Amino acid sequence: MARYTGPKTKIARKFGEAIFGDDKSFEKRNYPPGQHGNNRRRGKKSEYAVQLMEKQKAKYTYGILEKQFRNMFEKATRATGITGEVLLQLCESRLDNVVFRLGLAPTRSAARQLVSHKHITVNGEIVNIPSYQLKANDVISVREKSKSLNVIVESLSNNKSVYEWMSWNSEKKEGTYVNIPERSQIPEKINEQFIVELYSK
Repeated sequence: MARYTGPKTKIARKFGEAIFGDDKSFEKRNYPPGQHGNNRRRGKKSEYAVQLMEKQKAKYTYGILEKQFRNMFEKATRATGITGEVLLQLCESRLDNVVFRLGLAPTRSAARQLVSHKHITVNGEIVNIPSYQLKANDVISVREKSKSLNVIVESLSNNKSVYEWMSWNSEKKEGTYVNIPERSQIPEKINEQFIVELYSK
C-alpha cells in the first residue's frame, strides 16, 4: 500500500509540531515552509482549512491514507460513544501504533515495517497487517528469532515512555494492550471534533 515517503520535516513545519517524533531539523526551523519562511504574512484560515489541516495532521501522525482513514471514521460513527474519540481510539488500537508505543520501534513507520516483515506476534500468532485492530488484553510479542534485531534493541534502550493502558515485560519482550485508552490518556495534540465536522458536511 502507498505511503507518504517525502520530507517529514517539511510536513512537521506545516503543522508547527514534530508529529513524526524528535526532529533536529524541525527544532532549527519550526516555522512554516515556503520561500519567505517566517516573514510571510498569513491570513486567517477558513473554517474548512482548519478542519482539513486537523484531518491531515491525524493522517500523517498515524501514517494512514485517506481511504483507510475515511473507513475508520465510518466505523467510528457506527460505534457507541463520541465519534471523534472513538476515531482516535481506533487509530491508537492499530498494531503498528501499539508496537511504536511499546518502544519496539523509534517511529510509527519503523513499527509498520517490523509488523510487515513478520517480526511481531499477537497472542502467539504472527500478524503482518499494520492496521490490525487490537482488543483489550491482546499480547504483543517479538518473534523469538527477531529479539536480537538492532532496531528493536536500540529502540527499547532509548524508550522512556510509559502508557497507562499498556504493560511491558522486558524479559519476555512482550507487552499487553490492557485496555483501549481514554481520550485524556492519548497524548497526540489533535482536535478530533474538527475532523468530525469536516466529514459530516
